[in-house]
Amino acid sequence: MQLAENTALLIIDVQKAIDDAVWSKEGPRNNPAAERNIAQLLNVWRRSGRPVFHVRHDSTRPTSTYRPGQPGNEFKLEAQPVNGEPIIAKKVHSAFIGTDLEVRLRSSGISTLVVAGVITNNSVEATVRMAGNLGFTTFLVEDACFTFARRDWRGILLSAEDVHAMSLANMNGEYCMVVTTEEVLSA
Repeated sequence: MQLAENTALLIIDVQKAIDDAVWSKEGPRNNPAAERNIAQLLNVWRRSGRPVFHVRHDSTRPTSTYRPGQPGNEFKLEAQPVNGEPIIAKKVHSAFIGTDLEVRLRSSGISTLVVAGVITNNSVEATVRMAGNLGFTTFLVEDACFTFARRDWRGILLSAEDVHAMSLANMNGEYCMVVTTEEVLSA
């Protein structure tokens, strides 16, 4: 795995809202070390001077834990932006829809992305699919993402690990290359 000097780290929706019990009503999340892995990636990116983009979900739904003006909209401690790191505010699942993310990346000459964040099978997957469709070389850090248990179409409860694994399988090789934190840090 090779990463260009201007490879951007894209951190999706790592906000306090994700800790609300509403998300884990069907069962616990997977990857309990995801935030620690995200913090490691951020530390390395900052030390190397590579670009970091933070995506913040600003939900327009009145009942959303991600709605602006409440504590859930704030970034989690492990993913706090620092001065100079752009924040991309989105209202839908993909960080490319209704935002200037693509323009910012292209105007900065960025063609490779390393993606981490939440929820694997929701905003992460929507963003990674779009990045792949737009021609960005995309690496998805599987242990720096997480999701929750979910019922499938037939009502069968799937564990968070199974939901995560299926989402990764849907994306790997077509929209992105799935990697681990260790693989990225070694690159």
